[in-house]
Amino acid sequence: MAKKDKKSKKNTEDAQAPVREQREQIVLDQAKKHLKVSDAALDIVEDGTYVDARPRGHELPLDLEGFTSVRDLSTKARLDFDGDKQDGKAILAARTAYLSELQERLWAEHRDQENGRRVLLVIQGMDTAGKGGIVRHVVGAVDPQGVRIKGFKAPTATEKNRHFLWRIRRALPEPGFIGVFDRSHYEDVLIHRVHGWADDKTLAKRYSDINRFEKQLVEERGYEVVKVMLHISKEEQWERLYERLEREDKHWKFNMGDLDEREHWDAYMDAYDAAIRETHKPWAPWHVVPADRKWYARLAVQQLLTDALERIAPAYPKADFDVKKAIERMKAEKA
Repeated sequence: MAKKDKKSKKNTEDAQAPVREQREQIVLDQAKKHLKVSDAALDIVEDGTYVDARPRGHELPLDLEGFTSVRDLSTKARLDFDGDKQDGKAILAARTAYLSELQERLWAEHRDQENGRRVLLVIQGMDTAGKGGIVRHVVGAVDPQGVRIKGFKAPTATEKNRHFLWRIRRALPEPGFIGVFDRSHYEDVLIHRVHGWADDKTLAKRYSDINRFEKQLVEERGYEVVKVMLHISKEEQWERLYERLEREDKHWKFNMGDLDEREHWDAYMDAYDAAIRETHKPWAPWHVVPADRKWYARLAVQQLLTDALERIAPAYPKADFDVKKAIERMKAEKA
């Protein structure tokens, strides 16, 4: 590694160190002060259980060595976490405080800066994979002031005449924000491939456009891009769809179109394989998160977001006014 690269890496690590050292204390203090979490959650943090657990799902090597298909990756694994559902839910609740703290720092330090830092979470997955749960229980638990959530449906007739990244650019988060794409620009290389709405030449151009677009976001505009495939099994999807039919309170979630898409399951797996092979890049790698256990998927995505914010290492800005003078004026008012 060149001397410049080593120095840059050391500077980044030095900036991140104070944040990492404060992690568990922030988790505990903020959970006690602000969050209604169970005693079990606080106990787990206090006694150090799972302090070092960093569940992130399947982390693919950058050269994709050994990767053949998402079919070979477990949908049920609890990677880097040996706890059960109760433990996972407790840790998720307690660590929300730390993630909220990092988000507030990001907002405080980078808002209103033209190229300020920000995070973009891209969530892809088959129907019922848990995208909505991630939005509600992981990102939604963070202060909504600093979060922007956007869901993408099929383009309208007017939008079909525009470049496929047009809608995406309009929905990007501003500096200081965490942005979430519940489905994204990848729909145009997944569903379009499955249904034959784009030929091989068009798909190749879209992969290239995506890589160029995401690289620009990261290297020129201060983004951290976190791309997640929520990896659910066909069997687990059947269970979740059938539950929606059995329970009246979940009928609103059911869509007959979901059954139509199930018939293309293998084609979708092929489409995900192609998307990962073509767009798994150093600046925006893919994470394949086992999603048969909802609680584990949420914990893993929370960790990936935390990783992204720790890489930024946001800090509260120093006061640009005379703090001592302001205190004296406040005290004088009470005198």
